[in-house]
Amino acid sequence: MMAEKVLVAMSGGVDSSAAALLLTRQGYECIGATMRLFGNEDVGLDRGHPCCTLDDVEDAKAVCYRLGIPHYTFNFMDDFEEKVIQKFIRSYRAGETPNPCIDCNRYLKFQRLYQRAKELKCDYIATGHYARIIQESGRYLLQKAADLSRDQSYVLYAMTQDQLAHTLFPLGGMTKGEVRDLAESEGFVNARKHDSQDICFVPDGDYLSFIERHTGERSVPGDLIDLNGNVLGAHRGAAGYTIGQRRGLGVPAGERVYVCAKDMAANTVTLGPESALYSSGCVAEDWNWMALPPEGPFEAEVKTRYRMREQPVTVTAEGERVILRFHEPQRAVTPGQAAVLYRDGVVLGGGAIRETLERQSIQ
Repeated sequence: MMAEKVLVAMSGGVDSSAAALLLTRQGYECIGATMRLFGNEDVGLDRGHPCCTLDDVEDAKAVCYRLGIPHYTFNFMDDFEEKVIQKFIRSYRAGETPNPCIDCNRYLKFQRLYQRAKELKCDYIATGHYARIIQESGRYLLQKAADLSRDQSYVLYAMTQDQLAHTLFPLGGMTKGEVRDLAESEGFVNARKHDSQDICFVPDGDYLSFIERHTGERSVPGDLIDLNGNVLGAHRGAAGYTIGQRRGLGVPAGERVYVCAKDMAANTVTLGPESALYSSGCVAEDWNWMALPPEGPFEAEVKTRYRMREQPVTVTAEGERVILRFHEPQRAVTPGQAAVLYRDGVVLGGGAIRETLERQSIQ
């Protein structure tokens, strides 16, 4: 019987390298594949910056050579520009705070690369994500990783049934320490390589400067105002601020103030106390259901940001539009981020937050 064939997405990091190692040990016929997403000069980075560039390709090639498996580099830069970077820019200019990692998974790894896997007659695609895939009631579902501190199910909510059926997550039951030890025992060059903590094409976190460089268009300064409309100072571009932001506001104040709202039409950024950041719910659109939703409103748990604990919520589904009402007001719910529903550690579905329900001041 011929071994099943797997296209392993290899970023050059330790996680995807360990995934390839585990799959080869399990008897799969593996092919390593690295996606070339951008050139440093295209996003204003110096040649020494390592993420998602030629240095990563070389690390992935070295691992594949050690494992005795083929390696390919696929140029997906045009797709990344269109599906990730341009969407990132549009979202910020619309007053949202997008999560480009979700779009990269959705449109590049599990769409573009998955298509390439089928062209290569592969049975599966595999990545180094920390998550697990299970079957329940005839459907494929996404379950949190065993190591909850590394769980990445939040950024994978857009996967379809077909994609889940043909995807492997070899690291879903492991801890990060176990993964590094495994890679080191095999002599991988990237066993102790640092994880990327930032958006790969904006490593310094200055989104406004990136947008200006990439588009060649300067941002328009405007007013920083308080909750009553009084002018407190000036901003250099409303797109560069996000709900809940406290640092870098440049406003002397007797108490801490936070970004509470943005009006892109008026080009204003509203600042206020932390108590003004809470909202009673949100509306999410472009929704993807993994589990079939029950009839009528139902109870679940939701994450509205990657690094938060799930919170109880009442869910009303209206097709690809879902209304979420929190049992307790939640802080800094932000349009552009994802709302992902869970029940017992299993992803029910997720979508992009488009608007928040009424703000509630918490005393």
